[in-house]
Amino acid sequence: MATLGVNIDHVATVRQARGADEPDPVWAAVEAQLGGATCITFHLREDRRHMTDRDLPPLKASVNVKLNMEMSIAAEIVRIAADLRPNQCTLVPERRAERTTEGGLDVVRLRRRVAPAVKRLRDRGIVVSAFIEPIAEQIECSAELGFEAVELWTGAYSHAHSPAGLRAELDRLRDGISVGQRCGLEVHGGHGLTYRNIGPIAAMSGFGEFNIGHSIVSRAMFVGMRAAVRQMVDLLVQFEP
Repeated sequence: MATLGVNIDHVATVRQARGADEPDPVWAAVEAQLGGATCITFHLREDRRHMTDRDLPPLKASVNVKLNMEMSIAAEIVRIAADLRPNQCTLVPERRAERTTEGGLDVVRLRRRVAPAVKRLRDRGIVVSAFIEPIAEQIECSAELGFEAVELWTGAYSHAHSPAGLRAELDRLRDGISVGQRCGLEVHGGHGLTYRNIGPIAAMSGFGEFNIGHSIVSRAMFVGMRAAVRQMVDLLVQFEP
């Protein structure tokens, strides 16, 4: 069964909206672990729009499962990640105008900038993953650059509404999984996954981990973080291939 990574950024977004000290994303991470999360994901953006530098030490101290840092390839962020040494770093594209990360990192076009970041992080003993679209060239390039895992962008599937569109995106993801496995990469999935659409994705063989944030945090507003995570874990078990 694929494991569940819970992205706590959206908790920090609510906190930053008031410039206050609550809700605490670190406490959300604790509750997510108690609900069954096997990975805690956070994104330290260059503009610090949600997670901030002061969140990092208590977060690392409080997480007993895999800690996954989503990050750009900016030199400052790479330095912070190398010092923090989370279990995994996932390199993602970052644009100031976007509300959340949209699309995958173009490792083919940016390979000269990506390569030294991957090397520096791996030299610190960190597993490095690329958040990319399910395109063979991007996956193969990720393996060539030294990534150990890829997280396939599931946004196109999440945004598809017609039966034909959904089938096409599921086929793209299956092909992406196949290429990733052929390249010796661990394959993860994430973006736009919800309690309503996780079934067909969770039923696919080959995904080792899903990273889900907004949908879980949204449900947690009504049932609590622990219960919201447990409900998603139950769905992954239900649809296990």
